[in-house]
Amino acid sequence: MISFSLIVAMDLQRGIGKSETLPWHLPGDMKYFKTLTTETEIPQKQNIVMMGRKTWDSIPQKFRPLPDRINLVLTRRQNPDFPPPVLFADSLEKGLKLFQASSYQKKIADIFVIGGEEIFEVALKMPACKKLYITHIQHSFDCDTFFPAFEQQFKQNTTSKTLQENGIPYYFTEYQRRTDADPF
Repeated sequence: MISFSLIVAMDLQRGIGKSETLPWHLPGDMKYFKTLTTETEIPQKQNIVMMGRKTWDSIPQKFRPLPDRINLVLTRRQNPDFPPPVLFADSLEKGLKLFQASSYQKKIADIFVIGGEEIFEVALKMPACKKLYITHIQHSFDCDTFFPAFEQQFKQNTTSKTLQENGIPYYFTEYQRRTDADPF
């Protein structure tokens, strides 16, 4: 199966959202997200962002679909009404299989799963999930959705310096899936 990464921002309690929106305003994190999910090493290729329908709905309409990326929404709804060229599938596995087709292999660089909680739960269990890009927000918010535990399956690769915006410190970390040879 084609490999993919997860990208998420979470608070000290693993919170990732409140009432289907982000409970924080961190422009530096949004810039990081956009850069990571948009830029490719080969200009002719694009990255894919895969998200659940609730995550799609949480993106302000003027920013949908996320520009300069192939957008795929995971939904159980029959005949969903997404604007072209947004793609959809009824499961993460089916979405990933769609991109294994040879017509997409020439067009895509990287695949990023961007949420939400239910999609992250499924994605973390899949061996094809190779990397996590996590913004660790050093503050607690009143969240109602959370990022699952991942520390047993992933090891930390890199950590940025701590940044601060709106009085909230945060930093970026990249994790790699552990192999059998990795010590704990």
